[in-house]
This record gives sequence, C-alpha cells and structure tokens, in this order.
Amino acid sequence: MKYNFCGHSGLQLPAISLGLWHNFGDVDCFATMEKTVRTAFDRGVTHFDLADNYGPPPGSAEENFARIMARGLGAHRDEILVSSKAGHLMWDGPYGDGGSRKHLMAGINQSLKRTGLEYFDIFYSHRYCPETPLEETVQALIDIVRQGKALYIGLSKYPVEVARRACRMMEEQHVRCLIYQDRYSLLVRKPEQEHLDFIREQGTGFITFSPLAQGLLTNRYLHGIPADSRAARSTGFLKREDVTPELIEKLRSLNTIAAGRGQSLAQMALAWLLAKSEVTSVLVGASSPEQLENNLKAGDNTVFSADELAEIDRILA
Repeated sequence: MKYNFCGHSGLQLPAISLGLWHNFGDVDCFATMEKTVRTAFDRGVTHFDLADNYGPPPGSAEENFARIMARGLGAHRDEILVSSKAGHLMWDGPYGDGGSRKHLMAGINQSLKRTGLEYFDIFYSHRYCPETPLEETVQALIDIVRQGKALYIGLSKYPVEVARRACRMMEEQHVRCLIYQDRYSLLVRKPEQEHLDFIREQGTGFITFSPLAQGLLTNRYLHGIPADSRAARSTGFLKREDVTPELIEKLRSLNTIAAGRGQSLAQMALAWLLAKSEVTSVLVGASSPEQLENNLKAGDNTVFSADELAEIDRILA
C-alpha cells in the first residue's frame, strides 16, 4: 500500500481507503463485513470511513464496525484511522439534522457511543447547512478537537467559497482543516472546475468518494441495466433513467482502453484518480473481500500515457 501525507500535515492516509457507506448495514451479512474489513487491514488499508447515517438503518454501520473492533481488530486501534461525520438527517425533530452546534455535538457523542471508541481520528461536517451560521458550525468542529473527541477535522461536500471561509476561521484559532471530501470520478468532474485549486491553496488533503460512480464504472452496465443492479432499484441515488444508451456506449469505449492497459474498467477508473497529485486517498465501497482485492490491484498501474488521457477525455467530452 502506498501512503500519502494528508495536505500540510504529518498524517498519512492509505492511497485506497475503505468506505462503509454501502454494504455495512443491518441488511448485510456480518461475516462478509468482518472479512472485508480484516482483509482491508491485512492489505494495508488503515483508514475506515463512517458517518452517523450510514447503514441502513442509520447508525448500523457504526454499530457493526464496533462489533468488528471488539472481535480482535480493536487491538490495532493505534494502527487504524477511523473517521465519522454528522450533518445529515438522523432523527426527527429540530435537532436531528443540519450544522448546528447542538446537532454536531449530539452527533459525535452518539457516534462515539455506537462505535465504542474514545475518539475519532477525523470528524467531518458532513454537509454545508445554509440555515446555520458558518461560525457556529466551525466553532463546534474546533471545540470537538479541543475536547479530544477527534484528532482532526474535515469538511464534506461544501461549496468552495464556503469551504475557504471555514478554513480561514479554523486557522484563526490554530486548528486547521485537515481534509476535504467530495464526489469525484471519471464521470463526475466537477471538482476539477471548483475544488482542486482550493485544495492546493489551502494545503488540505482531498479524499474522494463514489470513485466508480455508484457502480457505473464497472463491467456491470456494459450491456444494459442488470436486474439486480442499483439502477434497477426503486430507491437509491442511481436511477434507471441515468443509464442511457449514450452512456453505455461511453462505458464500452472506456472499457476498451482499460483492457489495453491490462485492467478492468473499475481498476482503470480508480487508477485515474490515484494518479492525480491532489488526491490523498480514494474511498472504495466493497461488498466482499474479493471485490476489495480487485479494487486494490488498481494501484499496480497508475501511469497513463498522454494518448490514453486524451482519448479518455474525448470519450467523455
């Protein structure tokens, strides 16, 4: 495993981290979850990314991770980075959502209780809440560090100008924003227009989620929409109407380039992110140890020729 320093800090993150957003709720097989996490750690994946609302149901991913830690992995706590977040809807009522001090403090306290941990290595504001004064959200994050509930703080999915303001507020109190998290993939290029300059200016780390675009950047959709795929479900972020014939044709063209590199489409999509100097770590969500092993092979070849990069951009233009 390659490890990268996280922005202008002494903390190193593995190039590939394991996200527990999907496949770690109560509807999933605990034995598979445990084996996937243990396989990750054995392969040098030292960072596990959670949030209070991960499941389903919300909270269950943190509870299942606690069970895994209690069954032996906890002996390696000082070799592991655990991150969590608060800011999305967790319970009904006026305090169960948003960026208020009340919600963030309740959120981290509940998450620490669910995971059985004394502290998180990284704790994020999971989203920008325009109804809350930014100063309130930032001060809560700073106090979370000063209270010893987290070692570092980060921002997730913030508009770039708001993130800049938040970072300045943190620096004024000598608690820097360690890391920024957002969606980034071959199919979602928005950070290139908005956030990469911010990452370089601030000296923060950058960790990407949904690197395979909810499974689109795998071999699952090369011949249409499988009946058991995310796009075929009535719930979720990926909709059937998103998988157009034009997109499928682009995926097939990308798959041809990947085959020429000796990689699967998923491996090439991950390698494309790993090759970017601004990216500290890439969050993958694996449903099995075997899928995780295949994803980790992306690190074997992260060198792209100028012709390959130009052809990828031409396909996706």
